[in-house]
Amino acid sequence: MKDFKIYLQHDAMQCGTACLRMICSHYGADYSFDSLSKLCFATSEGVSLLGISEAAEKLGLHTVCGRVSLDNLAEAPLPCILHWNQNHFVVLYKVDVKKQKFYVADPGKGFAICRKKDMEKHWVSTRSGGEDKGVAMFIETTPAFYDNKRGNSHGESRSFRFLFGYIKKYRKYFGQIIAGLLLGCVLQLVLPFLTQAIVDVGIKSRDIGFVWLVLLGQLMLTLSRTALDFIRRWLLLHISMRVNISLVSDFFIKLLRLPMSFFDTKLTGDLLQRMNDHARVNSFLTGQTLSVMFSMLSLVVFGIVLLTYNVVIFIIFAAGSALYALWIAMFLKRRKVLDYELFEQQAINSNKTYEFITSMQEIKLQDCRQRRRWEWEDTQADLFGVQMKSLKLQQTQEAGSIFINELKNIIITVVSATAVINGELTLGMMLAVQYIIGQLNSPVDQLMGFLYSLQDVKISLERINEIHRADDENAKGHVMRPADMTHDIRLDGISFRYDPHSPSKTIDGVSLYIPEGKVTAIVGASGSGKTTLVKLMLGYYPVEAGQITAGGTDLAKIDLDWWRRQCGVVMQDGVIFSESIARNIAVDDGDIDNERMVKAAEIACIKDYVMSLPLKFDTKIGRDGMGLSQGQKQRILIARAVYKNPHYIFLDEATNSLDANNERAIVENLSRFYKGRTVVIVAHRLSTVRHADNIVVIDGGHVAETGTHEQLTEKRGMYYQLVKNQLELGN
Repeated sequence: MKDFKIYLQHDAMQCGTACLRMICSHYGADYSFDSLSKLCFATSEGVSLLGISEAAEKLGLHTVCGRVSLDNLAEAPLPCILHWNQNHFVVLYKVDVKKQKFYVADPGKGFAICRKKDMEKHWVSTRSGGEDKGVAMFIETTPAFYDNKRGNSHGESRSFRFLFGYIKKYRKYFGQIIAGLLLGCVLQLVLPFLTQAIVDVGIKSRDIGFVWLVLLGQLMLTLSRTALDFIRRWLLLHISMRVNISLVSDFFIKLLRLPMSFFDTKLTGDLLQRMNDHARVNSFLTGQTLSVMFSMLSLVVFGIVLLTYNVVIFIIFAAGSALYALWIAMFLKRRKVLDYELFEQQAINSNKTYEFITSMQEIKLQDCRQRRRWEWEDTQADLFGVQMKSLKLQQTQEAGSIFINELKNIIITVVSATAVINGELTLGMMLAVQYIIGQLNSPVDQLMGFLYSLQDVKISLERINEIHRADDENAKGHVMRPADMTHDIRLDGISFRYDPHSPSKTIDGVSLYIPEGKVTAIVGASGSGKTTLVKLMLGYYPVEAGQITAGGTDLAKIDLDWWRRQCGVVMQDGVIFSESIARNIAVDDGDIDNERMVKAAEIACIKDYVMSLPLKFDTKIGRDGMGLSQGQKQRILIARAVYKNPHYIFLDEATNSLDANNERAIVENLSRFYKGRTVVIVAHRLSTVRHADNIVVIDGGHVAETGTHEQLTEKRGMYYQLVKNQLELGN
């Protein structure tokens, strides 16, 4: 049990996956986060216990979940997974019954030893039968687990190879920098011999002219080194800026290629923290790597010189440096755990701060200022606690390092002074030795710092690589761009649920035909699955069962970027960008077609408002449409969809914020624009859907009834009830 291997989560949503990975590793199968995340599906709230159980069963593990007491937990088969603080998962891998100690591997904070009171505080959640109980999952292997032990081929990739691809194009500059480093090292090497010459020749022979000559030489060498250092730093800054832009740009490119569903499970803070990880990587690539090369060169050169002066002093220095390195290595494991914990807390803090700032008006309006401020302060306190632990660890490490280095320097001074007294060294040689020791201490410190940087970069690469290793949205067969296709849509027995481990389906066995050139309306109560249907047709998520075809081609085979270019879409949560009204309407990558933009604004009934503004279409809109009413935002979103001149139009509650007059005018304009296009409308309002060619009523993820407004009204079924409730009709 002493060798139980822990895996730390990369973000707040991965605790369950990390726990399952630890269990698999304990039984001999080293799965990666990437491979397990495809089985252990995370929602916006993380992974459920049911999700962990089903993923474990697929791997060939047998699971039993339940509420147990502390006494029963001490006798249970270990390791097991515990539900911790009602919002987290940890692994219990050992129990010392006599001492009442529980050994926990927390994927967020590392190893911990918990007493009974800690278990009662963090794990116990209910009391029944006179006993305090908590939720635990016990896991055992089956023959299938060992037959299916394919995890070794899915190890984590921590290769630095792809990073150095970013600096290949700058090898000419790096050649100049390395040449400068070599020249600087040679110039630095001359200085101790000049110091020795001043004492042993100039002072001993009382030749002040010789002393001034040597000092002048030292001044010239110092100026040369300063100039070389200035040029080197300037080149490094130039390279650093370019590499950093390339790293972050490629990260954004990768994010833009990821599936829509990826962003449902990632906190904004997690992604922002990964942006900070790029700064670490950039600093390591362009600064610390070259610095450590210079340090290694200096260490070797000055070490050889020191060895020629005195073997004993060299041995003392080497032994002291080795002891220093061992002291530093003692802190590496704890630093890694704290780095993960700090990442998580900083991500939570970024998320909470962003939410606090952007919700300021609503907080004041609802008078929940004190509670929201206290929640933010609690987050700050948690972050401060982690930072204090990090600072304490750093101070302990630094205190030990200073003691070891000073002790080493004192011993060397005593030995060298004794050598001078015994006539083994001259006074000039002693001063030269002291200078060399001073020059050697700096490279040793830099090498130790490089060890920490190397660890930090490995951690950062794990988090960044998690994004880069994720499958692109079009990676799984989405390659087709049909040249000639009809513009109808067919749904054949499709089923879908956001959480694959949920017992109920959001969409269950829906079959539907949406003809070309017709308007199809989807109605139903809130939560019935209307918006989900639209998202499935837009390729937000793959269907669990069944098939969606567009023009006879399976949507699972169509290039989704190309598909969405054929669609004009207005979603409930459509985004207004902080740029001009013109660019909010013409959002695509091409130049603005002014004639088409004005026409789109006319159809959306927003042109008159825009033309009344001093800058008209060049008026810049604030963040999230600040300064616009909800109705004006919706009209800009409608104009955006119209501007694309698409074959397909999807409107999800696109007019629910409009007044009756504007809605009537827009509906009339759109009805003319719809000619020859395939239109899908999701709406509650009768006025929006009553003239649709076909109305589909969704209830609980099923198609309840279909028909025109008149047909469905005559049926007096679910649609009739919706209309009656909206218009408050009698029986």
